[in-house]
Amino acid sequence: MTDFLALLSRKTTVIDDALDRYLPPADAHPPVINEAVRYSVFAGGKRLRPALTLAAAEAAGCAERRVLPAACAIELIHTYSLIHDDLPAMDNDDLRRGKPTSHRVFGEAVAILAGDALFTLAFELLARCAREEAFAPRQVLQVVEEVAVACGTSGLIGGQVLDVVSTAREVGEAELEFIHRAKTGTLFRAAVRAGALLGGAAPFTLERLTEFAEYFGLAYQITDDLLDVTGNVATTGKPVGSDARNRKHTYVSLLGADAARRRAEQACARALAALESLGSEADFFRYAVQFIATRNF
Repeated sequence: MTDFLALLSRKTTVIDDALDRYLPPADAHPPVINEAVRYSVFAGGKRLRPALTLAAAEAAGCAERRVLPAACAIELIHTYSLIHDDLPAMDNDDLRRGKPTSHRVFGEAVAILAGDALFTLAFELLARCAREEAFAPRQVLQVVEEVAVACGTSGLIGGQVLDVVSTAREVGEAELEFIHRAKTGTLFRAAVRAGALLGGAAPFTLERLTEFAEYFGLAYQITDDLLDVTGNVATTGKPVGSDARNRKHTYVSLLGADAARRRAEQACARALAALESLGSEADFFRYAVQFIATRNF
């Protein structure tokens, strides 16, 4: 665990420096939107998704600096989704990462537009991979398409829609897993595949990393469900009990905490199994699974 947190911290520093370069200055015109964008991006966070993008490129033998625009694009998409999730029309949360949410600070209209700005900038950064880092246009186009699909109605947005509309009815475990894989898992999958594809990973390596990402994303979301019940705001940085308050279906509400933990353990085991045929180049991913398995913040 210590090794992973040290590795993650190093990658976080690299990612934060790049984000600071890519984002417009806070005082750029019009300043209110740039202040709001920077407020949410730099409110904290582990930068786990973009770190996985960097690690996937490294596993394929590519220098991590070359995929920094893509890694930062993934983080901007993640932040946009959090801003919108916190809105009164969605989860109506007042805290995120221990700080007031964007709409509490800047108002709902600016918060919505800040999320929109991050989403559009993300695709600008993906497109810049061809011009600034000399990746083949074919590679960049494939990554752009995969990230767009991951964000659309069959991915993040579709999962969020189902999460919202299903509160008025019962759901089974199969549907709940689909929701989790869509609203959370698809962006983890895109993060890993973006780094691997840009890095030129061999087909077998890409297949193994893709399977890892799918189970890792599921384990992450189940753990998040558990933390909404067992965590506290001092460690999670967001209100506890939000899922129950908003009548969200989770593994905890459906199966109970003990069974949810077993499902998370199973997903972690499947994620590790996907990496068995890879060597030390996949160690960052193995450490990440250990982190999820013992996550308490």
